[in-house]
Amino acid sequence: MDHFLYRDGMLHAEDVPVADIAAAVGTPFYVYSTATLLRHFQLFDDALSWTDHLVCFAMKSLSNQAVLRVLAQAGAGMDVVSQGEYLRAKAAGVPGDRIVFSGVGKTAEEMRTALEGGIRQFNVESEPEMERLDQVARSLGCVAPITIRVNPDVDAKTHAKIATGKSENKFGIPISRAREVYAMAARLPGLRVIGIDVHIGSQLTELAPFEAAYKKVAELTEQLRADGHEISRLDLGGGLGIPYTRSNEAPPVPTDYGALIQRTVGHLGCEIEIEPGRLISGNAGLMVAKVIYVKSGEDRDFLILDGAMNDLIRPAMYEAWHDIVPVIEPQPGVEPTKYDIVGPVCESGDTFAKGREMPRLKPDDLVAFRSAGAYGAVMSSEYNSRLMIPEVLVHGDHLAVIRRRPTYEDMIARDTVPEWLA
Repeated sequence: MDHFLYRDGMLHAEDVPVADIAAAVGTPFYVYSTATLLRHFQLFDDALSWTDHLVCFAMKSLSNQAVLRVLAQAGAGMDVVSQGEYLRAKAAGVPGDRIVFSGVGKTAEEMRTALEGGIRQFNVESEPEMERLDQVARSLGCVAPITIRVNPDVDAKTHAKIATGKSENKFGIPISRAREVYAMAARLPGLRVIGIDVHIGSQLTELAPFEAAYKKVAELTEQLRADGHEISRLDLGGGLGIPYTRSNEAPPVPTDYGALIQRTVGHLGCEIEIEPGRLISGNAGLMVAKVIYVKSGEDRDFLILDGAMNDLIRPAMYEAWHDIVPVIEPQPGVEPTKYDIVGPVCESGDTFAKGREMPRLKPDDLVAFRSAGAYGAVMSSEYNSRLMIPEVLVHGDHLAVIRRRPTYEDMIARDTVPEWLA
């Protein structure tokens, strides 16, 4: 469910007409719904109400300060994967004891920043990282709380580029070696083992892979406790998918996911952490663009938009589907037309959809890309020297620009010409 609905023939973001936002900020732009963000966070929080838990928002999906503050004020923790994300979380008012640091390539500087600023735990992914963290923690005279990420060799049945739990993926320690690695961690004085971490991928549309992974984690928990380790926290990752098209079968809901967690690991008495990103932010955002031209080709018609692959790269990178809808509601019975929907970037990969049925559109008409809140703005770039597009947050009938569109002067001024070329 989201809060982007047609009302009186016009697509609204909560109570704000999308066309009014376009008039205020220009196109293209992203718009996020506060109500949808909060609703989706609350679904996860309620799904784990049977136990001690923390829902940590995966910031890599959407990291705007205003969005982080909305979720932090609702009680969310944050899952960060870089020093920049850590500092963004802190700037948004998230205390260190609600920040989890993940990622396979943490540097000594990142470790030091988190230890000095406060951290709930590091999800450690390798023995070399473990040794580096031990050195940094001891140099600061502190002890770093850690979980160790295990790779359960479970096929998440998702896109190859976002699968993380198979043996060939770069993430985590093979679960077959976990007892050996935990024994090593116990010997390092700068570390304190508190639990286990697992994350098998993103955009999972069925629960079976989670169940297979969590059963392995439950078995490992018993083994590690028998070896004398304190295992009081299970970080079970994120990855629950969203419906990118209204015609697809709906993925599992957080209630079912919470019940699965209770069934597979609930008997262990551990605090539970989960790290959803896409299901909280995905359907909470639209990208809105304007039609520049309608072009007739040899065997097809093209809608050429002012939004491009640099603004929303998921279709080009993942062959991802986004529902694309007109901002003005089509009249009942209007015969659709098939379009290839493309942007102005100079490569054929700048294609959002092929043969997509739409009502007949004309230049200056607005279209909205649904489910664009996750991995949209955060993956955007200035390719072709195109300006980064603004982000807008709505709350009821209020709207605020939460990232402005820079000027061309802003963009060019970031370059520095050496004096010998002056």
